[in-house]
Amino acid sequence: MKTVRAFLLNLQFFTSIPIKMNLPMDAPHMNRAVGLFPLLGILQGGMYSILLFTLVEWTPLSAVSIAFILWLAWIFFTGGLHLDGWMDASDAFFSYRDKEKRLEIMSDPRTGAFGVLSAIVLLSGRYLFLYEIINLLHSYSYIVILFIPFFSRGVIGGLLVLAPLAKKEGLAAFFRERVSKIALVSYPLFCLMALVGLSIISPAIVPFFLLLLVSAVLSYLFVRVKSEHWFGGITGDVLGASAEGTEWLLWMIVWLWHYAGMA
Repeated sequence: MKTVRAFLLNLQFFTSIPIKMNLPMDAPHMNRAVGLFPLLGILQGGMYSILLFTLVEWTPLSAVSIAFILWLAWIFFTGGLHLDGWMDASDAFFSYRDKEKRLEIMSDPRTGAFGVLSAIVLLSGRYLFLYEIINLLHSYSYIVILFIPFFSRGVIGGLLVLAPLAKKEGLAAFFRERVSKIALVSYPLFCLMALVGLSIISPAIVPFFLLLLVSAVLSYLFVRVKSEHWFGGITGDVLGASAEGTEWLLWMIVWLWHYAGMA
């Protein structure tokens, strides 16, 4: 039951799925919840893969329309939570001020021009990747899409547990007080299980899975180093921005893979 409650806590906290329950947020449940981040990512990726398959195979919609529906679904599933972090972190970064001022800008509920421009670049880039992937769609594509949120959630978990905090209050600090490094033990196990499953079902995807894994690790290392340099550490907004940035990177890799391997 603890695992079920922890997973429901993830759905309640990080998605727009209505979970109308009063769930415990003590250390045991929070540890388990962070340990289940990759599973949350698989659920998210599975929803997009099923939606994509349904739209491609059972509707007369064009690639433009299908890409737009998936693009909206990606935003609606998270309720814009991570997108808000991307915009706030962009406003702070492009201010080119010191760390303290950047933290102050991130805490400001108002959105500046740089936040809006960065959101336009992020969302238009994602739409481009979706549209062109649909035009070059392969049966393997549905499986590959599963692992984009799988790895981006893993990056969030790693940063949440291991990266230094920029401040002692806020969402990141709230999690850090209740989560220990033991939460990350499940991450290599999930990766191993996925690798074994792919080796049995679709061996041809294994090299690409490893490419996404390496890309996610590099994204984690980049954010961990640069967040400390730019902001003094991570915050809830930085975590949201890292989720969006990692997913954008992985979508770009999937897009390039379709051109190199399918065109």
